[in-house]
Parts: sequence; C-alpha cells; structure tokens
Amino acid sequence: MAFLEWTSFIANNSSERGVEPDYAAQRKEMVDRQLKARGIRDPRVLAAMLEIPREEFLPPHLRHMAYIDDPVPIGFGQTISQPYITALMVECLELTGEEIVLDVGAGSGYHAAVLGAIARWVYSIEIIPELAEQARKNLARVGREANITVICGDGSAGYPERAPYDAISVAAAAPEVPPKLLDQLNDPGRLVIPVGSLWDQELRLVTKREGKIESRLVTYCRFVPLRGGNGWAFPD
Repeated sequence: MAFLEWTSFIANNSSERGVEPDYAAQRKEMVDRQLKARGIRDPRVLAAMLEIPREEFLPPHLRHMAYIDDPVPIGFGQTISQPYITALMVECLELTGEEIVLDVGAGSGYHAAVLGAIARWVYSIEIIPELAEQARKNLARVGREANITVICGDGSAGYPERAPYDAISVAAAAPEVPPKLLDQLNDPGRLVIPVGSLWDQELRLVTKREGKIESRLVTYCRFVPLRGGNGWAFPD
C-alpha cells in the first residue's frame, strides 16, 4: 500500500473508531514526501505549509483527506488544490514578507492562509458568497484573519480598490491571462495562473519588469474554471 493510501486508510479508520487523526504528523509527512521530495525549497513556504492546519479548511466529513496528494472538494463545484500545487504557486511568487498580494479564488481560505503566513497583506476574492463567508470563518477559527481580507466579488476583474499588487495568485483556470489582472500587477510584480482549456492547462508565471511582460511555463495542471467577466462564461 502506497504511503498516501495508507495515510488515508489510517485516517478513515481512526475517525470510525472515534479517535482524532494525528494531523500534525500527517502534515509533516506531506511536507517531506509531497513538497520537499518534489523540489519545493523556499523555507518560508515549507514553514507555512507545516504550520497551517489544512484540515480546518475542509468540510468536517472530508477532513481525513486533508493531506492526500490530490485536490479535495469543498462544495459548490470547487476544490482545495493539491498541497504540492499550493506550495508551488506560492513559491513562484518569491515572497519576502513585504508584499501586498491578491488571491483570486479564495475557496475555503487555505491558499490565502499560506500566502498570509508569508506576505504583509492578502486580499482574497471569491465569487461564490457562501464560500467567501466560509473562508472568513475558517481563517478566523485558525487565527489567520489578521492580515487577510476576504472579498466576495468577481476575481477575474481583480480588486482595483487596493491595486497595485506586488504578487497575484489565481487558483482557477482562465482561457487567457485576464488583462485587468495584468493592469493591477505592480512593476516589478509576479503573477501565477493556470491558463488553457476547461480540461487541461499550463500553470504559468507572468512577470512584469520595467513595463515588459514575460511568461513561462511552470508545469501542466488541471484547475476548476475561473468564473466571471474575464474568465469562462457559464449560464446562471
């Protein structure tokens, strides 16, 4: 049985016996086996992923899946990203602790919590009102709300009220990089976003420096679609 299958097996059976899983141990195994083993090196990112209780950002009946090597559903057709992808996206931003960051697609608030553990301030925007409220509650419950503001709105249009941003992280796939996000990116600035079709995308790192925009492939990925006026159009 593979490690992650064993972790899930133990967590499931512990829950059935009424025994709280050892999430701290699972979190350490996740950092060692899923992150460090795949090349995540930024000590700030590793420390944040080790510290933040990912299980607190999942529905109670799915908390046993908090540290599996896959995305996990959080309701409303959305997911919390695979731990490695979260770490990779945050590492791409090269945060030092002084940045103002825009987090597009708050979901349950976990990605914002990781960003907030490193950056000076995070504005996290979510288009689904119920998820925006859940993100606020999750962040408050784990004591991570002090430097994170959750907004309910169309993240594909960014959040111009607090622009420009030193870094932008987009946790949903767009057909192309939304121009409004590029407009709100500081110079210099870094933006990480999945771009492609509804089924397969490229995770791209976009940098702005001295007015010049450059983009490079980070990895291939699959995200839920970015909703809103500058994302994918879906009928109500």
